[in-house]
Amino acid sequence: MSSHPQPIRLALIPGSTREGGRGDAIVRWACGQIAGEGPFLLDLLDSDQLELPARYPRGPHASVSALRARIAQADAFLVVTPEYNRGYPAPLKQLIDLVGEEWRGKPVGFVSYGGISGGLRAVEQLRLVFAELHAATIRDGVTFANVWDQFDEAGKLRDADPAERAMATMLAQLHWWASTLRAGREAVPYGRFAA
Repeated sequence: MSSHPQPIRLALIPGSTREGGRGDAIVRWACGQIAGEGPFLLDLLDSDQLELPARYPRGPHASVSALRARIAQADAFLVVTPEYNRGYPAPLKQLIDLVGEEWRGKPVGFVSYGGISGGLRAVEQLRLVFAELHAATIRDGVTFANVWDQFDEAGKLRDADPAERAMATMLAQLHWWASTLRAGREAVPYGRFAA
């Protein structure tokens, strides 16, 4: 067995398409926490660059096929989502629904932000969505309550230590689940009995 395990392919999915919001700073922060010599290969699925259709296409669509391929290649997912009106953004749901079985048997972690709830109501709804897609959501996450107070004008966290500790905990859990589920999928294709 190799002493250097294959890195986990982690797809980070920003949930907000709102211009001028806090989402960009949080996505940059999350990418910075993941980057480096760690056990992840990061793929940022930025909806601004994906050029996904506004409506679900009836036939083949190049950008949807490209998205499905990237989701299929991923071992794990990190969703960075705001909470708008007690829910998550519509473009995020569109991205999720454009993909099918590629989500199955893979773990999903969350970084959320918003007002007093810190986006937790959006995350709880997303847990139901991903359960329906046969994905496993990670218990621990990162939450930014009253997000407008958390970052300075340059987009830097005012008190980074609590968020960095929470992120380290969540990423360790995400890595364990991703490694374990990848080995499981390689041993037994998802949804089938072992031989």
